[in-house]
Amino acid sequence: MRPRTLQFNPQSPYRRLVGVGGIGSGLFFALEGQHTLGRNESRPGRLLNIRDYCKLHIISHYIAILLGAEPSGAPFHVVPVGKVGDDDAGRRMIQEMAAVGMDTQYVDILHDRPTLLSVCFQYPDGSGGNVTTSEAAASALTHGDVDRCAELLASGDSHSIALAAPEVPIETRDHLLKLADRHHAFRAASFTSSEMQTAAREGVLSHVDLLAMNEDEAGMLVGEPFDAANAQDFLDRCADTLRAYQPLIQIIVSVGKQGAFAFAHGTWDYCPAANVPVVSTAGAGDALLAGVLSALAVGLPFIRPGPARSSFSDRPLESALDFGALLAAYTVTSPHTIHPDASLETLLSFGHKLGITFSSALTRYFEPLTCEGGSD
Repeated sequence: MRPRTLQFNPQSPYRRLVGVGGIGSGLFFALEGQHTLGRNESRPGRLLNIRDYCKLHIISHYIAILLGAEPSGAPFHVVPVGKVGDDDAGRRMIQEMAAVGMDTQYVDILHDRPTLLSVCFQYPDGSGGNVTTSEAAASALTHGDVDRCAELLASGDSHSIALAAPEVPIETRDHLLKLADRHHAFRAASFTSSEMQTAAREGVLSHVDLLAMNEDEAGMLVGEPFDAANAQDFLDRCADTLRAYQPLIQIIVSVGKQGAFAFAHGTWDYCPAANVPVVSTAGAGDALLAGVLSALAVGLPFIRPGPARSSFSDRPLESALDFGALLAAYTVTSPHTIHPDASLETLLSFGHKLGITFSSALTRYFEPLTCEGGSD
């Protein structure tokens, strides 16, 4: 039987996602000993059973699962544009993307560069670092690679979402966003903390309709750290800064265990984080964005401002922000950056166990039209 997915209707605004970003994997080591790794030191470390993925893969995976993606494009078309190496990791990434219905024809295999790989190490106190391959295949993505999929963005049969994710050159991401602008596609993007000032200075932000940031990235944008005690002042600075580049921009600011804020049309909305056992927060921000984009694709409103919530479950979920926050809460219960059991079915069951209810505006996008979690 076909897995449950979010349901489209004739008014659903988007039927395709074209995304650029890193495609690769990672390894995690738990080091023995608390002292900092020395230049000439060999250190024992336990290889952890954690499957790590890069940002484009994470976001695209959840969207493909939730919207029932197929290479044919019906009901939804997920098209990653990227590069991997001619190695086991690269071939595995392509196979895993294809297995959930992505159209991988624009993922190229390079014979002279390795697939993007990050080796992370962690000390017993939880601190650590990572080493990431330089000159990996992902860094070779060019304007020409983006131009190959221009006909998809220009296609009149379905309005598209263009996603610009990190781990490929920022110039290539900007090219996709400009191309999407010409074809009236919805433009979503995220940037690392080290890229945020560059994206602002070079005008990349003026080509973004939805910007997703964590608190550190937002702090780099406005030049001050997030202060939970004065959250509204910080958020207003973010909005003022970004609207100077794009007056109609929509914003997501995730703040870890405190939840997520979202902005549209002059108004901020807030969704507290769910109270769940956290195994790993890696990939949670990408899952939040994926959930939001999935909900927007079928027609849910981005935000539904209302009475301030004291907890995640104290009123029914009804917006794309709410749905994205639910997916993010589910993903942190897994050690892997892509939760291997993620589906609409498991997500709704997870919500039910948390005592969450879903508004009638949201349940009509489920299959069948009602779900165990209830409705308002």
